Amino acid sequence: MTFLFDIGNVLLKLHFQRFHLAILGSENAPLPADLANLKDPYETGKISDQEFVEQSLDILNHPLTSDEFVAAWKNIFSPNLPMWEVVHTLKKQGHRLILFSNTNSIHARSFLKTYQDFNLFDHHHFSQEVGTIKPLPEFYQSAIENYNLVPGETLYLDDLPENIATGKKFGFSSWQYDLNDHQACVAWLYTQGITLAKSS
Repeated sequence: MTFLFDIGNVLLKLHFQRFHLAILGSENAPLPADLANLKDPYETGKISDQEFVEQSLDILNHPLTSDEFVAAWKNIFSPNLPMWEVVHTLKKQGHRLILFSNTNSIHARSFLKTYQDFNLFDHHHFSQEVGTIKPLPEFYQSAIENYNLVPGETLYLDDLPENIATGKKFGFSSWQYDLNDHQACVAWLYTQGITLAKSS
């Protein structure tokens, strides 16, 4: 069986409020629209790290150095430990594991270096490398082609309903993950023929 894992709020908890606090002075401060609009071009590799940082600093008009901005941008992750228990079990059972995520090169370099357990994955399918993002069909189709996926033998976990909807259209057995209800995911995996240790 092949497993496709989203990263944000599945494998890693996202704490964007840390970035907001560091850059905007408040966890609840909204991002300027122009900065939010850089997300998709950056996550599809259409602008470089340097362009993203420079344009962000121009929009924010903030007396930060590039290094300070990057440090704040990277400081948004913590591991979702119950899901990593699942990953370890699936690896021991011999399943193929693929990271399947909208991300950007600063974040990807950071979490791949920080969390060595990402080495358990056989492949990664990242938006900034393939030039398209979930939930667009092209993201899913390129994964099917690149990794010879058989949709009926592929299980997909993601936290966003629109991403799951596209996964289902491609025939993946798909589960919308909820950080606050990990056991529901474990129960769903059981219905798919995957048995995990009770501690998961």
